[in-house]
Amino acid sequence: MMTEKIKEALNNQMIAEMYSSYLYLSMASYFEAKGLEGCSHWMKAQAQEEMVHAMKFYHFIHERGGRAIMKTIDAPPSEWDSPLKAFEHALEHEKYVTSLINNLMELAIEEKDHATQIFLQWFISEQVEEEASASQVAEKMRLAEETHGGLFMLDRELSQRAMPIPIPQEN
Repeated sequence: MMTEKIKEALNNQMIAEMYSSYLYLSMASYFEAKGLEGCSHWMKAQAQEEMVHAMKFYHFIHERGGRAIMKTIDAPPSEWDSPLKAFEHALEHEKYVTSLINNLMELAIEEKDHATQIFLQWFISEQVEEEASASQVAEKMRLAEETHGGLFMLDRELSQRAMPIPIPQEN
């Protein structure tokens, strides 16, 4: 059994992961409206990945005898000053999520909840990858701004990211 503190914290993290998905879907829409289909594709894949993370929390809460509680998800921003600013925002957001996961781990240690600690270890490793991936794209975006046509080359590269779940295309 989980303590109430752990249950509440896991539910809050589930909602934070759903917000992350919502944020990246908003960024995908921003890029699509700008004609940057590759950037949009990358963000759609990221949105799917975040929803998978949310579902991991959902299932873990239920496996431990708790109940996943749906709460209000704040509206994410819908505009950025530039494609680079959007990716920089994604990187800062991933750093924020890392801090949330680290705080959860600290709580699990305080509560002596070993099962939650083991569960969270995957997310700690995942956040290293998430930050590295967003950082890499932001850095490439910075370089692309200095090159004629660089943004379009990067956009094409980002379109190659594998989707966790295939997205139906318009007919």
